[in-house]
Amino acid sequence: MILGAALGLTATGAVAAGPPPQADLTGTWSNAWYTQLQRPKEFKALIATPEEAEAYEAPRRALNGMIVAKDDVLGQEEAEFNDMGPGLARIRGEIRSSWITEPADGRIPWREDVKTALRIGQPRVEAYDHVEQRPSDERCLTARGAGAPILNSPDTNFIQVVQTADHVVIVSEKNHDARIVRLGAAIGPVAPGGWMGASVGRWEGATLVVTTQGFRPGLTRTNGYTVSDKTRVTERFTRTGPREITYLFEVEDPTLYTQVWRGEMVFRKEEAAMYEYACHEGNYALPSILAGARQAEQAAATAAAGTATAK
Repeated sequence: MILGAALGLTATGAVAAGPPPQADLTGTWSNAWYTQLQRPKEFKALIATPEEAEAYEAPRRALNGMIVAKDDVLGQEEAEFNDMGPGLARIRGEIRSSWITEPADGRIPWREDVKTALRIGQPRVEAYDHVEQRPSDERCLTARGAGAPILNSPDTNFIQVVQTADHVVIVSEKNHDARIVRLGAAIGPVAPGGWMGASVGRWEGATLVVTTQGFRPGLTRTNGYTVSDKTRVTERFTRTGPREITYLFEVEDPTLYTQVWRGEMVFRKEEAAMYEYACHEGNYALPSILAGARQAEQAAATAAAGTATAK
């Protein structure tokens, strides 16, 4: 302890700069909750009542947080291993219906022209003409726990944080993506193109503040929103208990959103090890997905030809 204290002193006797002891974020954490980014229609406010929470959680417990969708004709939700935690998130004793805290409606504040262009709120149109039309998560390129802001998904919600004097690394369980945060680096112009952008950080007392920009233009994220090369995300990590990190984030991009939108989440400490999640769809599934689309097109053409001949 004496040696450690001596190493922390400069030549003038002042304590060297660095995060305070309570700012240790190192470890494995989980953000597995039923709560998602945007507020479901079942809730009218950010803070849910115990009765509202029970009505929402009860039908989802059998599938560990998921519910069978009407269009799930193949039973995907029932066949996969879901792990969405103990229920809706509890933050400072409040039951949260969404991560978004601002705007007050708990929804992403899309610009109207962007909503039209991206078909927000409309049935999804699938495209199979070439590989890059498929979602980035389907191609094993992005994951909700890897980028900024860090979000949760139906499974693989572990996050591992590793700290050094000049870097913080955030490792996502899914796809084992590692986001490297450079501490003390200047926030300057960033060449766009990174799947997770470029992150720099600084300590404000016991809070790690991370700014991320330089995303790929037009990247459609797996967590329900789109970023561009103009997007800027600010995150704040604060150790608020021996087994808890409070996580705040804000997203700004005037080309996509009508205002800055903000959210709050909590990470729970996990003692279990984080194992490799080997995403293989990009290697094996994509050729089959595109081949299946060609077969469907051929079948439709054959049927159309048969109908024309019959007439």
